[in-house]
Amino acid sequence: MKATSAKLLALTVTSVAIGLTVVALDAFGGDSQTTSTEPTSAASTSESPTSEASTTTGSATTSTTTSSAATSTSEPTSDSTTATDVDGPAPLLGRYTVEIVAQYPSDVDAYVQGLELLPDGRVLRSDGRYGESDRNVVDLESGAVLLSFDLADDRFGEGATLVGDEIHQLTWKAGTVEVSSLDTLSPVRSLDYEGEGWGLCWNGAELAMSDGSATIDFRDPESFDVVRSVTVIDASGAEVSGLNELECVGEQVLANRYGADDIVVIDAATGAVDAVIDASGVRPPGLPPDGANPFDYVLNGIAWDASDDTYLLTGKWWPTISRVRLIDD
Repeated sequence: MKATSAKLLALTVTSVAIGLTVVALDAFGGDSQTTSTEPTSAASTSESPTSEASTTTGSATTSTTTSSAATSTSEPTSDSTTATDVDGPAPLLGRYTVEIVAQYPSDVDAYVQGLELLPDGRVLRSDGRYGESDRNVVDLESGAVLLSFDLADDRFGEGATLVGDEIHQLTWKAGTVEVSSLDTLSPVRSLDYEGEGWGLCWNGAELAMSDGSATIDFRDPESFDVVRSVTVIDASGAEVSGLNELECVGEQVLANRYGADDIVVIDAATGAVDAVIDASGVRPPGLPPDGANPFDYVLNGIAWDASDDTYLLTGKWWPTISRVRLIDD
């Protein structure tokens, strides 16, 4: 978010074992929702962009804001890498719950649309909403925004991922992916696509992209042309729609389902759902607030840490990022 609105929250949270029952793989069979737009609060949807500029505009800022780091009962490693730098772990199969091993402060004004752990342990975070969208490099321990770039007011930021030394960030309805330098976050070029942009991740060869439906498109990183597509199908044979923020891990893609507290683990080659993770235990208490639009406070951030095979999870306007370990159910 813009530096003037950043509100960092330092939390100290002890580890909590979460033993919640996860959603069965065939539970999606009764979910007939087809999501073509991403609902947000009235303030974020009252006006749509009247025109889409062919070139990207915005401004870069740096911040030296600091806050105290959260403590944990499991010491996170500092030598973090992303899923694109190493071979993925053994495939996830079946059902899982999560165990929180650490929590970190997060900006409660950040309408998080994408989360990724960078090779040096910093976090790439993309934020949405018209007039408030940006991309940020954040210090995980303190929550401090180290570098930020604001999108044009008529751009609604969506998922982002690192490809080499460049960041690719989607826009919701502008049909444009902004490609920027990791060092400055300033745009270097833009690429066009049809339809809506929701989630994005890089598997080392292709960009996986969601649009809120049950389809994941795999795209060429240079042209952004669709190379192939898969339809995500659960164990009952039903399509799994509402696919939102993505994380590529080995031969699988992890996806938030918009408005749900579970994460589906998808075979990238076939689209079959290999596993389901019940992540309801990471939702901060009291969210959404009474009278608020629940879709403004959904789980919407997944980042894999290859150094210890844990995951960072967060959501829109959440005060925390949780580091979790997956537990077989």
